[in-house]
Amino acid sequence: MSSFYAAETPERVKKAQGLHLITSLTPNGRKVHILLEELKDAYDLGWTTSLIDLDKNEQKKDWFLRLNPDGRIPILVDNNICPPHVVMESSAELLYLVNLADENNLFWFSDPIDQSEAFQWLIFWHASGQPNQAQYNFFRNNADQSPHAVDRFKREVLRVYGVLEIRLSGRYGGATREYLAGQGKGKYSIADINAWAWIRNIRHIGFSENELAQLPHLQQWVDRIAARPAVERGLGEWYDEDVHPELLLETA
Repeated sequence: MSSFYAAETPERVKKAQGLHLITSLTPNGRKVHILLEELKDAYDLGWTTSLIDLDKNEQKKDWFLRLNPDGRIPILVDNNICPPHVVMESSAELLYLVNLADENNLFWFSDPIDQSEAFQWLIFWHASGQPNQAQYNFFRNNADQSPHAVDRFKREVLRVYGVLEIRLSGRYGGATREYLAGQGKGKYSIADINAWAWIRNIRHIGFSENELAQLPHLQQWVDRIAARPAVERGLGEWYDEDVHPELLLETA
């Protein structure tokens, strides 16, 4: 293991055993927190956690880039394998975890058609929802720099949300759905977790009452998932560096 990590890699990472998550309280971090908490409830899955202060750019240092050349969190390190296996990209981490630990397919699917649906919604959000909402969030918080960009990305986020509303409302399928993938009303899965971590603040990201009124099923979906205990824990203080500074990774 010593040759796998860089000399300056924090000891907390070098000495970790089993699954080790390096993360922060971002939407992508929260996705993986939530699934880990769900797997803990379902299978008593264990892991350890380290936190990154993104403002200090620890994730851009060589020791981190050795693990993830993209310099972004979260990353999941599986130390049960020699050499350890590192998974980058939050959606890929969700897939890795259900394949690793969800033997009863509580958050995934055994049927190939259900799997196909879930893959489609995973990819739809990762490719169309996530990048546009990230841009919208950035420009909304810097609206004086580019009002045009705020408007452009807001319209695109609303378009993507509208696609999810169509899916959940059953507008063309004849019946409403509770979740994005699976037969009938669907089943709560990583397809939902993947998008929910971003959409959870739907009522607080600058949409008008009229715009929100066009998304009733999506808002119900947000509330339905928010009520799960594992989801609440995945958003919680265990992943907050201000509450748990002992988990924070800092190198010279």
